[in-house]
Amino acid sequence: MLLQHEIFPMAKTSGRAEKGVVAEKRALNQALLLWAGTSLRDLPWRATRDPWAVLVSEVMLQQTQVNRVEPKYLEFVDRWPTPQALASSKFSDLLKFWQGLGYPRRARNLYDTAAHITNLHDGKVPRVLDELLLLPGVGPYTARAVMVFAFEEGVGVLDTNVGRLLARWSGYPLQAKEAQQIADQLVDGEKPWLWNQGLFDLAALRCTKQKPQCVGCPVEEWCSWHGVGPDPSVGSAGVTTKQGRFQGSDRQARGRLLKALTTGPIPISEAALVMELADDQARASRLIADLQGESLLTVQREVLLLGDLLQ
Repeated sequence: MLLQHEIFPMAKTSGRAEKGVVAEKRALNQALLLWAGTSLRDLPWRATRDPWAVLVSEVMLQQTQVNRVEPKYLEFVDRWPTPQALASSKFSDLLKFWQGLGYPRRARNLYDTAAHITNLHDGKVPRVLDELLLLPGVGPYTARAVMVFAFEEGVGVLDTNVGRLLARWSGYPLQAKEAQQIADQLVDGEKPWLWNQGLFDLAALRCTKQKPQCVGCPVEEWCSWHGVGPDPSVGSAGVTTKQGRFQGSDRQARGRLLKALTTGPIPISEAALVMELADDQARASRLIADLQGESLLTVQREVLLLGDLLQ
């Protein structure tokens, strides 16, 4: 059990220290739920509890901005409303659809996940953590998000923004396991969906990385930091990880090639030029091999094809 000062560092000054940890948790959750009840963003995936739609949204939202995901999400669930629908389609069609979202490996994983669910779970997304973690590309965050946002299980969902907020509440950098434990122990058991969504938006909209809006924060009295002094979230696991520069990166070169392949096959001799790596044939060959290994393209008779020949 977490100690009072570890979760509620303001308990002694709030006048409720004598009520103990349980009362502090109740007060914190009431404040967060009250704020969430009127302040959540209107996002399309929040209007459903369909496990497949929730899983799709979480995969799309990985390292991708919300405004880019919204139109793609709506189009996806209309086109492939079930795992069976996606599993019975061509992978190359999904790759073409995925253009603009980035990180096409997610598309591969989602396609394989659809087949896994169809073949091993009778077309139904599992709700148990261990079974969710067996789905291709599904890690602890995505698995817990499905458990909460589709099945309303009482677990905490920890992303970068929430990790930052919890570190500021705690007053010191947190290891990933420690942050997850705090989230799990704080989550409101009766309203886990609203609690987690509220924490997401509070972290994304108010407790931001730069210039957090501490004044007027609905849960400020439970915070150790208040925006004064060194930021406790700096150095916390998963919080300060910075994405590499896109310009000139392997991701950019891979994306150029996959985008070109959506219009038709490309001779392998022209691939380096398409990737704008004509002066670095070794790098171009390495990226082609990587994409082939991830089943994102196929090499056949010196020609590159989108997807793989198994689809």
